Amino acid sequence: MILVCPLSQVSELIALHRPGCVVSLLDPEGSFPDLGPDYVGRHLRLGFHDICVPGEHLVMPSAEHVAALLGFLRAWDRNDPLLIHCRAGISRSTAAAFVAACYANPDTSEYEIAVALRRAAPLARPNETLVRLADAALGRSGRMSEAIAATAHDLPWIEVEEAEPAELTLHRPIP
Repeated sequence: MILVCPLSQVSELIALHRPGCVVSLLDPEGSFPDLGPDYVGRHLRLGFHDICVPGEHLVMPSAEHVAALLGFLRAWDRNDPLLIHCRAGISRSTAAAFVAACYANPDTSEYEIAVALRRAAPLARPNETLVRLADAALGRSGRMSEAIAATAHDLPWIEVEEAEPAELTLHRPIP
């Protein structure tokens, strides 16, 4: 199970689900949550802005961020929930959840995973740059980006501060 939430819900979801690993995707100058000694070595902190075009004094998602995320996912015991959060639980975290689901389900179509993400998190607007970079790193030949674009047709603009927590489950845990 992959859990996605805004920063404001991290403590509550940790108490409720006891995830094996946590991924925090926040602005570089932001304050990352301190999850305590239980999460030493099990909490990845990635600092970049939620942007898709470069801006002065802004940090774009990069191939290095994707490499760190994929390296972290290699150590994830998929029998344990994975919690991914950003500030609002809408863009960076849903992109990382999509990447994690594609990584963990290599034989499932990217489109099927994107549809599952949209069902679990209707407000999801995955960061396109993070998805594109992960698509290249995973050798998916553009299929991840295409799936996110195809499932985003006619989505209305949203005016919310943050999304509700979401659970993305595709397959049974590995024995």
